[in-house]
Amino acid sequence: MENLASFDTELAEGILTITLNSPETHNSLSAACINALREVIQEVYDNSDIKSVVITGAGEDTFATGTAPNEIQALNELNGRKFAEHGQETFALIENCHKPILAAINGAARSGGFSLALACHLRIASENATFSFPEVAMGIIPGFGGTQRLTHLIGKTKALELMMTGEELTAAEAKVLGLVSYVASYKEALMKKSRALLQKIMAHAPLAVGMLVNCTNAAYNPDEDGYQTEANSFAHCCQTEDLKEGIAALAEKRTPLFKGV
Repeated sequence: MENLASFDTELAEGILTITLNSPETHNSLSAACINALREVIQEVYDNSDIKSVVITGAGEDTFATGTAPNEIQALNELNGRKFAEHGQETFALIENCHKPILAAINGAARSGGFSLALACHLRIASENATFSFPEVAMGIIPGFGGTQRLTHLIGKTKALELMMTGEELTAAEAKVLGLVSYVASYKEALMKKSRALLQKIMAHAPLAVGMLVNCTNAAYNPDEDGYQTEANSFAHCCQTEDLKEGIAALAEKRTPLFKGV
């Protein structure tokens, strides 16, 4: 696939790798980058050749950082709200995608970069990865959904401490808090583990995987009955060809061939 704004994309074996690649700005999530990311995530929804996604940063030092201070300084209350809402909508596309999206965090995930990682379904970090929301030191707060997702994942007290102090979490600390599933020793191992995890997921029924996304997201939505969402999703799976194939494969002791229908 082509280069889009400040990141590169590559599709191989059903896995789309999005590599944030703007070293001069430490992979800053500018308005242009958010727009381009929105376009490529929409393609993930629409392109049947894409089965899953890895988002990572180029090199060994930086996953992604937030919007540059000069770009934030140009915002006022009206366009600042629109800017935040646009970022939230883009990250919601990631969070709600029925295909698994994994953040392979290869270095610093700061501000909007931390929010991007939190929007992904799964997170794996390299040993040198760090996580922080330092916005308060600049007189602003996270605007792309980070205040909400961090609180959901680690609880109100710890989330407030991290955001109010702006302190960094190490990869090991993030794993203890449940923010990442695994910590890899270096970038190559990080990407290998990321692909292996996605390949394991992709071996299962894609409709069922998508339903799991719906159900787990419903657990955090106060306006949605998560139990009813689960029952509805279970019922939908009951009428799929994938269920028939899965049961047949189990009985015949063979690998199922799921078609996503």
